[in-house]
Amino acid sequence: MIKILKFNEVKPEEVFARAENTVNVEAIVAEIIANVRKNGDKALFEYCEKFDKAKLDNLQVTAEEIQEAVSAVDPKFLEILRRAAANIRKFHSQQVRRSFIINDAPGIVMGQKIIPIDRAGLYVPGGTAAYPSTVLMDSIPAKIAGCKEVVMVTPPSADGKINPVILAAASIAGIDKIYKLGGAQAIAALAYGTESVPKVDKIVGPGNAFVAEAKKQVFGAVSIDMIAGPSEILIVADGKTNPRHAAADLLSQAEHDKLASAVLVTDSIELADAVQSEIEQQIPALLRADIARVSIDNNGKIIVADTLSQAIDIANEIAPEHLELLVDNPFDYLDSIRHAGSVFMGRNCPEALGDYLAGPNHTLPTSGTAKFSSPLSVDDFVKKTQYTYYTADALADVAKDVAFFARQEGLTAHAKSAVIRMEEA
Repeated sequence: MIKILKFNEVKPEEVFARAENTVNVEAIVAEIIANVRKNGDKALFEYCEKFDKAKLDNLQVTAEEIQEAVSAVDPKFLEILRRAAANIRKFHSQQVRRSFIINDAPGIVMGQKIIPIDRAGLYVPGGTAAYPSTVLMDSIPAKIAGCKEVVMVTPPSADGKINPVILAAASIAGIDKIYKLGGAQAIAALAYGTESVPKVDKIVGPGNAFVAEAKKQVFGAVSIDMIAGPSEILIVADGKTNPRHAAADLLSQAEHDKLASAVLVTDSIELADAVQSEIEQQIPALLRADIARVSIDNNGKIIVADTLSQAIDIANEIAPEHLELLVDNPFDYLDSIRHAGSVFMGRNCPEALGDYLAGPNHTLPTSGTAKFSSPLSVDDFVKKTQYTYYTADALADVAKDVAFFARQEGLTAHAKSAVIRMEEA
């Protein structure tokens, strides 16, 4: 049963404690990466057979396989995928940055170019559930950014096939290449390249502990989006909130993973009691009831605050991945929210809306990292190059100052490079 904590009656560490994955896979992942770097495709085929029970002849998904998958998907779901993709494109198109130039002083030109990365790699999990939403969310911003190529990896089933809805989403998103690869070995292939899999410049997408550790280990050889932890939801709710709605929203995250975190912060003890009871009624009906049960019992909590203002302060300290504001006039509180991955405003905006259809990205900072990082966006798929131009006269105006500055740092060669052109004039 989810526990109820009165904020001023418990230790802060009880309120702000987070679930942690204590499984250490560092050595196993390092061995897998080393094997892929050394043996390339051979290692990948062996890992597919070992971990996915799939004996493959070819790692890359063919055009025929994609077309077959699209034909197999319910047309109604295809239409929903297309609507979701359109909403994601509409939202992320507003994030496109522009290059700029500054030329407001005689003889001086400065600027910044926005350049898309050449090749992005997208990891899409397999396992207990299929996530076509992740395909759309993580590839569409890369396409909008202008990446020349988007490469997707996702683990096959034992028959060597990819879930049709994953391939359908990839087709709608316009992903360029798809490979039947999962786990740390897929991350290694993207990071270093093999005979079949091209090396990418950045890897994005969620995964299990092995995938997260692999992303950590290859960082530097490639860029990564983030090290994602267990999924989280925090709901700030007032006493008018329907407890059935709050309980359903909490369970929408609890069913993700046994380590997922579902937290309610309210100023109403009556709501706290009602939500606790409602969760117990709703769990047995869930398809993933066993997972939700563990998540709620181990990591769930209801925190009773004195006021809604205090509830917002608690939310900011926790810095959740998803934050719901189940209150009247939610925009009155938006400016007070400083740390959250994505905010869902009002009583008619369940977090699931953001997972699938609304348009803002669902790849979000977890484990409190919303205090210093952001949702996946078009910015993740571009880099910036700056440039500077000075005429001889413009350099002459500042050369002595540059040299003086350099000497303060003990760098006489820097100083000389600034004034040598003046000496030769």
